[in-house]
Amino acid sequence: MDPPVDLKVVKQDILAGIVECEKRCLLQCTKWLAELNHGLGDTPVELRGNSAFENVHSGIEASEYDSYLLAKSYFLVREYDRSAYFTRNCLSPVPKFLHLYATYMSKEKKRLDNMTDSSVVSSVSHAKDFAELLSILRTEHSKDSLDGYCLYLYGVILKKLDLNDIAVRVFVEAINAEPTLWSAWLELAPLVNDKRMLEGLKLPNHWMKSIFEGYTYIELFQNDEGIKIFENLQKNGFGKCIFIPTLLAIAYSNKRDVDRSIDIFQHLQSVDPYRLDNLDSYSNLLFVKDMKTEMSHLAHKVVEINKYSPETCCVVGNYYSIRSDHYKAVMYFQRALKLNPRYLSAWTLMGHEFMEMKNTNAAIQSYRQAVEVNKRDFRAWYGLGQAYEILKMTFYSLYYYKAAQQLRPYDSRMLVALGETYEKLNKVADALKCYQKAYNVGDIEGVALYSMAKLYEKQGETEKAIPAFLKFCSDEKLIADKASLCHAYMTLGNYYEKIEDLDKASYFAYKCLDYEEMKREAESLLKSIANKRAHKATTSAAATAANPSGAGKSTEEEKPTPEGVPAETYGEDMEMDETNLSKRIEVAMAEEEEEQEEEAGTSELAESSDMPEFHMEDSYDVNE
Repeated sequence: MDPPVDLKVVKQDILAGIVECEKRCLLQCTKWLAELNHGLGDTPVELRGNSAFENVHSGIEASEYDSYLLAKSYFLVREYDRSAYFTRNCLSPVPKFLHLYATYMSKEKKRLDNMTDSSVVSSVSHAKDFAELLSILRTEHSKDSLDGYCLYLYGVILKKLDLNDIAVRVFVEAINAEPTLWSAWLELAPLVNDKRMLEGLKLPNHWMKSIFEGYTYIELFQNDEGIKIFENLQKNGFGKCIFIPTLLAIAYSNKRDVDRSIDIFQHLQSVDPYRLDNLDSYSNLLFVKDMKTEMSHLAHKVVEINKYSPETCCVVGNYYSIRSDHYKAVMYFQRALKLNPRYLSAWTLMGHEFMEMKNTNAAIQSYRQAVEVNKRDFRAWYGLGQAYEILKMTFYSLYYYKAAQQLRPYDSRMLVALGETYEKLNKVADALKCYQKAYNVGDIEGVALYSMAKLYEKQGETEKAIPAFLKFCSDEKLIADKASLCHAYMTLGNYYEKIEDLDKASYFAYKCLDYEEMKREAESLLKSIANKRAHKATTSAAATAANPSGAGKSTEEEKPTPEGVPAETYGEDMEMDETNLSKRIEVAMAEEEEEQEEEAGTSELAESSDMPEFHMEDSYDVNE
């Protein structure tokens, strides 16, 4: 839906929403609406006589007003039981909601305070804590006597008890009743499983719907759709609303456009220097880019702002992680979870730290809790796959990699991991499909082609492996794993030597001379190529002598340049290499003569020969 042109209407709605949320002590929603309102500061609205402020006392009976004010003051200082007690007999909408909300907050606070095992965040086992409140709300809902705010509270409790289908319907009711209640939109977003479900929701035709759709698309990792919506909102007057660029930064981060995301976060820091929201995401980006100085500045800054905030603990944990102090990093992530047991980033990042510390069981526990908090956290699913892979529990690993890949269908890392797991289970066809798709969607790590070629090679399908190896070697500067590159060169050299394409074989063999671990094998291949060439030359000379009329013809057919190698470079390399090759053949022949004359063996030969001695292990694994 296109955002409204009349920003005055938007601002009027926001002001009315702030008043209603403030009366009901919905503090986070009030804060969000106030930030949105501040971003629309250039839109003038007449405050005197504004209808929004006429509703400051609406919904509160005169006889209940004193009790309401007392209860509200208790709620704001977190004395929830006292707040609920003094509104227990109130019937007007605002005090009634405050009573129910204070009761809920009291139950939730006690549940968290009494939690014997801080590593368990599931609410299902605590259904009895909310049973009485759930019964009241269910009864009221059946009578259609709940307003939008009470419906929101009812949905929150249903969601905590994993009654998600009912919760979705209740949240949609709440949103239709109160479109500016951002908390209801926010609770609904994680329950939307896909784009089809999002489009099927019966949401009001309100300007808030655009913000919700953009937010939910990013939650679903459909980042392009989300970016399009938020860029459109920016053009239509929401450019200064800090929430919009924050979500754009997260979307670009999801797309691995890290530099652009960091630029947006740095801009937000200059606009609102004391903001802590989403700084954990910013610190993750600094970690990825290994920006240690910036991470240090950020950690010191957040500690000065609020030492005991979950976001602060998370940033400091990342700071210690980038310094490879994993024990301290875990300590700070645990502090964040003491402050907020449902803080997703801390669970996932703590799992990463335990993996670094080789504590696989603790990592699995952390990742499981991350999934419990948010089932769409692909990093936690992927981490579980890696952990079970280390434990050699391949079927478990396959399950978790599949879950991660479903959340990120176009992420080549998930596809490669899935392919490797299929390969371990001898499901060759599935593995090849995964590698092929990983290459097609844009191989981030540059290993999909190599893995595919190796699998073809392992299956004895050399004709299929060679094109994959050639593609893999086509841009050697982009390949980080030089052992893989060297293996590919050696395989290609052996293949072309076998089919008598000696120019290509020689080219790839010379490439291997740059790698110490393959040098000896490459020289052996070059010697074999030289012998074949000498044999061909002898045979050709004999044929010429026997048939003088064909003397003018070329003794050897011209070989094509290997695929992916520039023709000029190939010719120059071969011209240079032929000289070296003749010297190597002379040295090799001299060595053979010495080997026949001397009784000392290969150790004396290595000392007396001009050829350097190459030390190798008994076996060589290209993946090491």
